[in-house]
Amino acid sequence: MELHNNIKPEKNDFLSRGCSSNPDPYNKNKNVFCHGCAKLDVTDWLVDIPLPPGQPPFDCIEVRLKHNRKDFYRMPYSMGLHTGDLVAVEALPGHDIGIVTLTGELVRLQMRNKKVDPELSEIKKVYRKARPADIEKWVLVVGQEDYIMMRTRQIASQLNLKMKVNDVEYQADGTKAIFYYTAEDRVDFRELIKILAVEFRIRIEMRQIGVRQEASRLGGIGSCGRELCCSTWLTAFHSVSTNSARVQQLSPNPQKLTGQCAKLKCCLNYENDVYLDALKQFPDNQIKLKTKKGEAVYQKSDVFKNLMWYSYVSDPANLLAIPVENVKQIIENNNKGIMPNKLEDFAKTKERKIEYPVSAGQDDLTRFDNN
Repeated sequence: MELHNNIKPEKNDFLSRGCSSNPDPYNKNKNVFCHGCAKLDVTDWLVDIPLPPGQPPFDCIEVRLKHNRKDFYRMPYSMGLHTGDLVAVEALPGHDIGIVTLTGELVRLQMRNKKVDPELSEIKKVYRKARPADIEKWVLVVGQEDYIMMRTRQIASQLNLKMKVNDVEYQADGTKAIFYYTAEDRVDFRELIKILAVEFRIRIEMRQIGVRQEASRLGGIGSCGRELCCSTWLTAFHSVSTNSARVQQLSPNPQKLTGQCAKLKCCLNYENDVYLDALKQFPDNQIKLKTKKGEAVYQKSDVFKNLMWYSYVSDPANLLAIPVENVKQIIENNNKGIMPNKLEDFAKTKERKIEYPVSAGQDDLTRFDNN
């Protein structure tokens, strides 16, 4: 794409913090925050509802930090913060800069959902609105995160550490940095911490994350053609088992069922409950259907068409699609000792079974189960 007047677009180092543009120490930064620019964006549906007379405003706010990491902070009543304000908040040690994402009574509900007691004294404090000097230093240290991450990877490689540094989160005052990494085994990174502390003159905190959290941070495009759920809206990871694929009659092919994190796709759980509910109407597929022509065994199901496919034991290649109601009727008649002449009288469609050779990708899927 050709740029007009050879002007290159400004790099936004704050996209990972949900900022639509880089903060400016000397402007009001009204364009830094906008709804929809971050994964954990919320809409304050109580904003137009006034408080009862005599009730003071809620003194806690929700602040977003890097990678949509949020936390609750207590603010003085006189500060009068609003959504989108840049604030300096308490950190250990020093202070950090974040964006106010929620104020008022909805914060109380959010804290209840997160099981955080607003009466606790451990809730960190909001120091002040971010000053130009705070924002200037914040912009400076955030711009160094990519370089520090690449440099840390080089040092880890020189030390022969079997780990991958995925991300670096610098504290806004420049006194501390959090290094996120993935590793298959336990890693002794004491020597790495010593080198990093001397070279960058900061406090070092190492945090190990899983491969699913790594995919969430890095982002990407899924097989559906859309951005990964974990990097756009999914906030909690739930266990995904191979049983979800079996219930939905999916092909046991790891290349189709695993995501970019090499674990089973989270979306396998989205419709699983619908399938389980629909399958309650289906009879036990272990029951053989007895006819005068011969016994028939179950092969597969079409859940939402309410069809069950059977084939004769003597002719397993020819499949017959039988409605669930007819299958139940045949089983009921079999229990009474009544056998129909043949299944073709109840079948809706016919299909010939094709035997495919076992491919390298069709193996034991249980090794991909997410914990």
